[in-house]
Amino acid sequence: MLSTLARKLPEKAFYLGLLWEQAAAKFPGTPVTLDQPLATFPDLGTGFTYASLADVVDDLAARLWHTGVRPTERVAVHKSDNFDISLIAAAVARVGAVPVMISSALPGEIVGKLLGRLDKPWLVTDAAKLTGPLDGVPVRELTHETLLAGADAHGGLRLLSELNGLPRRPAVKLHPSQPALITHTSGTTGVSKLMVHNARALFHRLLPQQMIAWPIRKKETVALCMSFVHSRFFHSLGVFLNYGNPLLVLNDLDPDKIAPVFVRHRPGLVETHPNNFVQWEDLADAPGAPLSSIRYYSSTFDAIHPRTIQRLLAASARPRPLLIQLYGQSETGPISGAWYTEKSAERNDGRDVGYVLPGFIKLRVVDDQGRPVPKGQPGNLELRGRGRIMTYLGEHQRYLDNFNDGWWKLGDMGTLGRFGRLHLIDREIDQIDTIDSNLELEDILLKRLEELLEVIIVTGPEGEPVPVVCTRRDAPLDQGRWDRATADLPALAAPLHWPFNEVPRTSTWKVQRVEITRMLRENTAPAAPAAD
Repeated sequence: MLSTLARKLPEKAFYLGLLWEQAAAKFPGTPVTLDQPLATFPDLGTGFTYASLADVVDDLAARLWHTGVRPTERVAVHKSDNFDISLIAAAVARVGAVPVMISSALPGEIVGKLLGRLDKPWLVTDAAKLTGPLDGVPVRELTHETLLAGADAHGGLRLLSELNGLPRRPAVKLHPSQPALITHTSGTTGVSKLMVHNARALFHRLLPQQMIAWPIRKKETVALCMSFVHSRFFHSLGVFLNYGNPLLVLNDLDPDKIAPVFVRHRPGLVETHPNNFVQWEDLADAPGAPLSSIRYYSSTFDAIHPRTIQRLLAASARPRPLLIQLYGQSETGPISGAWYTEKSAERNDGRDVGYVLPGFIKLRVVDDQGRPVPKGQPGNLELRGRGRIMTYLGEHQRYLDNFNDGWWKLGDMGTLGRFGRLHLIDREIDQIDTIDSNLELEDILLKRLEELLEVIIVTGPEGEPVPVVCTRRDAPLDQGRWDRATADLPALAAPLHWPFNEVPRTSTWKVQRVEITRMLRENTAPAAPAAD
């Protein structure tokens, strides 16, 4: 098996510009279905194959080359959410330039700061961004040139969709140690940092994921429902395109929109953000049984609540359904992994994120002075691994400051048990003096109160632990049930009931706890949802 696997794995560099071309060479007719047409080429519809999308990437690369984009140049991609974001990025990489993925969810002010760090990059955006969040940002001064994706013209800028009939060019491969991709951190603690990846490090992230996914090669339709600008999305493509799985790529993650798509296409594996899985719990009992065909759920980005795992797995009609969880960070790639059945999820406390990936990652736990602690003792997590980023662009000293004697400081607290089993406690920045673990309390409350969609315990203006809660479909909070559920827990302030869509989140739906704390301090919290 290992020799067969080795033949299927890519060379020891992961080139985004070759991703679709290589997949099309092996599995040209494998279908790819979208829930929305490509914004830049809407007339192409929503039904594609590996080969037809490889042609779209090749075509886009020819258009970018025609505009003057050249190898090693930085090209920021910041446009309205659509699958064409990832295709534009692959085309940028195909001409040898470096795609810089900037989330459409970021406010214009932050985008302007990131463009400033990039030192006059090209910018691929659309009219909606330029007339919306970027209106007032000095885009012309911050960029080399702005190119338009989408179908709408604006301000005389060159529109990629109108540059037709251009000669195709072979892909450009940079050295594996050169910058190949720039993404940004989630921004949960402030202004996002720009992370520089090279093709070799991207490969070392891809390799363990390829090995984990080996059993489902070609067999299952895979639904990818996540941020198009995150490096995880490109790695998911790298996994499943290499194995020839049919793909279902979705942009609208609203449960009411997801349900009919799943009923129609019946995916066997689904990957999305943990907080979207929480929303999808309601699909367990939805008409048409939209989750019944799913054999595998894949969860990354953050720990997932045990209640959510149990509800999702119970909704599957497949034999022995599993939820596969990878814990990692944007700077490092995957760190640990675990799989859960419905029964084993009952025993999981939500902070157990599985075993450190053997052969790929070294992890240790240290005290506040950076000294290793005995196994099983809590402390700060530090890592060594070959998937780590090269630097924070424009903030190299900040990058260097994150090392402790060659070990990368993760900023998470936890314990490391026998055989490398990892148990998270809290982010260092999120710790509250009167609570051992706010994450553990949140899991307890979600288990006791099924009507809750989200619980976030943050530090209030006076240092007190304040629970911010969201209910399913913003239904009223039952204060009596809350009081009974919290009676034996550490003292908490009165719960603040926020509308689910008013909670500040990143592009991967992570809650921005620092921003919530600021809103409480500045008294800018949203009002409770209006009662029906």
